[in-house]
Amino acid sequence: MFTDMLKNVRKAHPLVHNITNYVTVNDCANALLSLGASPIMADDEEEVEEITAISNALVINIGTLNSRTIKSMILAGRKANQLSIPVVLDPVGAGASKLRTETAFCLLEEVKFSVIRGNISEIKTVGRLSSSTRGVDADISDSIGDDILDKTAEFAVHLSRSTGAVIAVTGAADIVTDSIKTYIIRNGHPMMRRVSGTGCMLSSITGAFIAANAGTVDACAAALCTMGICGETAYENISSRVEGTSSFKTHLIDFMGLIDDNMLEGRARIEAR
Repeated sequence: MFTDMLKNVRKAHPLVHNITNYVTVNDCANALLSLGASPIMADDEEEVEEITAISNALVINIGTLNSRTIKSMILAGRKANQLSIPVVLDPVGAGASKLRTETAFCLLEEVKFSVIRGNISEIKTVGRLSSSTRGVDADISDSIGDDILDKTAEFAVHLSRSTGAVIAVTGAADIVTDSIKTYIIRNGHPMMRRVSGTGCMLSSITGAFIAANAGTVDACAAALCTMGICGETAYENISSRVEGTSSFKTHLIDFMGLIDDNMLEGRARIEAR
């Protein structure tokens, strides 16, 4: 399914504009570079439209939200829409505070998103379904287990229809849907939850995949499989070397550059529904 998608990213070297958070901005940049894409970060309203106009994708991440950058996000999003540049929303911590929640809703009103990616608590908040959060992490009561997988997928389908965006819900199992085609992805490792930045990196590389490939839902699924497989192989490496979380993140970014089409195709654990 994904034979050429990773190859297309490396061939196109898409420029991905990230308006992201200062906790993980360096991780996002390095993940994109390792993958074969090019990152650019600009969040001042005096230049965001100009930077967006030369980019191949825009990623808006509200992880360290402040009032100065909200206007920048809207300006960049509108410019991307005008130029038919795909836009990814990562509503980090939506539901944790009034500012984050209201900003997520404002962005959805002002910008047409190609992909909305978040954990189940964030996605439930975006869909105006009652939810609770633990900071930027999904609440334990919202975890996606097999017992609620179908119900969560159904909710994601409805949200995709109402927003017109591909919805990517990430957790123990990932759900990706454009309301017509739905994928369940079971790649990844629990260690990925023990280091900061894995979700932010995923949103950034999703921007690269959808910029370089036709078919947004398939490209989004390929990005999630890629991230999950890199997490699995990173864990295999630290286990054999008796290393910890810092080394895990290093190996995770390493494998963004080492993963190839055969590894992606061979290790992808994905089910189409």
